[in-house]
Amino acid sequence: MSSIPSSNLGRVPDLLRSQLSLSTITRTNIQMFRLSNQLSTGKAILKPSDDSVLAATIAAIQTRMDRSEQVARNLQVADSSLSTLDQALSEAGDLLLEAQSIASEQASFGSSSGERASQAVVVQSIIDGLYQIANRNSRVGHIFGGSTPGDEPLQSFLGGYRYTGRGPGLTTDLGLNGSTPVTLGGNTLLGSISSRVRGTSDLDPDLTGDARLANLDGARGIGIQRGVVTFTFDGSTPQNIDLSTAETIDDVTERITAALRVFEAENEVTVLGSGGVSFAGNTLTIDVDDNDGTNPELVFSDVGTGTAALDLGLAADDESLAFAATSGAGLDLNPRLSWSSPVSSLRGLDGVTLGKIRLRAHGITRTVDLEGSASLQEIGNRILAAGLGVRVEINAEGTGINVFNEVASSESSALSIEEVEGNDGTAAALGIRTLNTTTRLADFNDGRGVRYVAGSINPDTGEPDSSFDVDFRITLGNGATIDVNFGAGDMATVETMLAAINSQAATQLSEQSVPTSLFTASLTTDGNGILLEQDVSAPGMTEPLTIEPRNNSQAASDLGLLRGERSADGSSILGDDRAKIRPDNVFSWLIDLRDSLRGDSTGGIAIAGENIGAAVDTLAETRALVGGYANRVDRETLALEDRNVLDATLLSQLQDTDFAQAATQLSLLQTQLQAALQTTAMISQLSLLNYL
Repeated sequence: MSSIPSSNLGRVPDLLRSQLSLSTITRTNIQMFRLSNQLSTGKAILKPSDDSVLAATIAAIQTRMDRSEQVARNLQVADSSLSTLDQALSEAGDLLLEAQSIASEQASFGSSSGERASQAVVVQSIIDGLYQIANRNSRVGHIFGGSTPGDEPLQSFLGGYRYTGRGPGLTTDLGLNGSTPVTLGGNTLLGSISSRVRGTSDLDPDLTGDARLANLDGARGIGIQRGVVTFTFDGSTPQNIDLSTAETIDDVTERITAALRVFEAENEVTVLGSGGVSFAGNTLTIDVDDNDGTNPELVFSDVGTGTAALDLGLAADDESLAFAATSGAGLDLNPRLSWSSPVSSLRGLDGVTLGKIRLRAHGITRTVDLEGSASLQEIGNRILAAGLGVRVEINAEGTGINVFNEVASSESSALSIEEVEGNDGTAAALGIRTLNTTTRLADFNDGRGVRYVAGSINPDTGEPDSSFDVDFRITLGNGATIDVNFGAGDMATVETMLAAINSQAATQLSEQSVPTSLFTASLTTDGNGILLEQDVSAPGMTEPLTIEPRNNSQAASDLGLLRGERSADGSSILGDDRAKIRPDNVFSWLIDLRDSLRGDSTGGIAIAGENIGAAVDTLAETRALVGGYANRVDRETLALEDRNVLDATLLSQLQDTDFAQAATQLSLLQTQLQAALQTTAMISQLSLLNYL
């Protein structure tokens, strides 16, 4: 408590005595003012200068509480969206179970065609219900819209259903606790959102001047780290070249050229020949002058921990790379495809003149003319312009293009990309032909593959008998037969399968003393399909070519040969295209079930039922995943509430006024102020006579 030191003021000037008294009264008033503010605001700390340590602690707690408010809002959004997702998945699961039940009931031979036709109407209503569920909204948009929830993800398209959402889904931030999804991609409800032709050709683009360094894998295959590089010419003092802001190959060549020209002028030497600094194929090139046969070397290196020279192929890890008159090429920079890549720069298309390709889907045939395409973007745009619901993307490796079929449809409406005869194999050259020699047989028939017999037992002897493994018999026009027996090694790709047929045909025709040139199996050059041909010009080839399955093998059927198109003169059989692509999702399978019920196809109903059963299991797993996210949100919400209570308690202890203590101090200060005023008044009336 402040006091007036009256014992010290006995013999001092009046001015000093009044200043000391006023100072004491002022301090008391300030303390009373502070306590009054604390009592009126309820806050013990009103500004950082009151207590810097406590103020910093309070600020940290308030920041954490503000962040918690945002997290709480995020949790509310997540809870709402996950609840909507769970309800949608529950309803979708019920619909798929109903469809599975219909398939199980109608797959029996006891059902009539009329009953199946009526159940097809029910299946269509299930499809309509799933369509509505797939486009359902929540607080954040369409719940199955992936990372683009603003637009309806599923659209009716050419008799099928096209999923146009992109990305795996949006997530909401939970601070230090990570994130949780609030929308899902189409594959969680629909299955595979699209089926694609993976580009089988490495288009191998050349370097171009405007190629961005970001689109190059670099000489080490891990991209290009820009920075400062150094060079020495014929053992000279190292000189720096700053490539830290270079964006394109042209930037790199121009800066290297400029640095070398400066070096030439300063040292009165000739470094560059007439070719200068340029690029060829996939490498940077430097034409080094031979300096009258002395052949000096130009050597690049990195500065410190930089890797720009290594990444640009100007230097090697073992320091063995040097540019000279006889060696002017750097290392391969592995350029990646971009949409701006000129067709002329694609070495994978060397010797190929782009022409027409044919797309078939949804009962529509489109012939796309790619002749004269200047860039990869133009190729993609012309394919998209066919309007068949496809999407074209550069593959993840940056070596080729993939074509996605986004439309779930019937098997007959699936997408095929075919050759047009006389167009230099354009589809195969681009790597987008759906039925090519590299196509896996496991991808035939919607991924069911090709069924063949193997390891059969002779019922009479009980011993393995290869004659019972014959899958089908081909009979030529002269009566010669070819028994085709596939083994596991033959069923990898179309190429291995065709090789097996031709090899067995050659062996068996030779054994029958028939020219092996009478028969060949190949891929058709016009359209898609396996082509079996016989030479009808040879003597005795009077009957049409035939094919007959053996030993209950499904190989001929699964290869599309049994229902193939026989030529008018009987010289060939062109098989159906069994490598068409479509999305493997519930809409495709429900459409299969509907169409099989309408067509009274027991086998089709059974296959569709199996696929729908697998979808039910997948959907249950997805719903369990969503339930796990919902439980996490609940736990985080409870934990956040507990943290907020603790933070609020601590903040109150640090910041809030102790009213009892403050009121007591204020009362004491009021008494002190009154005493100080009285004392000051008494002292100010004293004079020298009072001390005599």
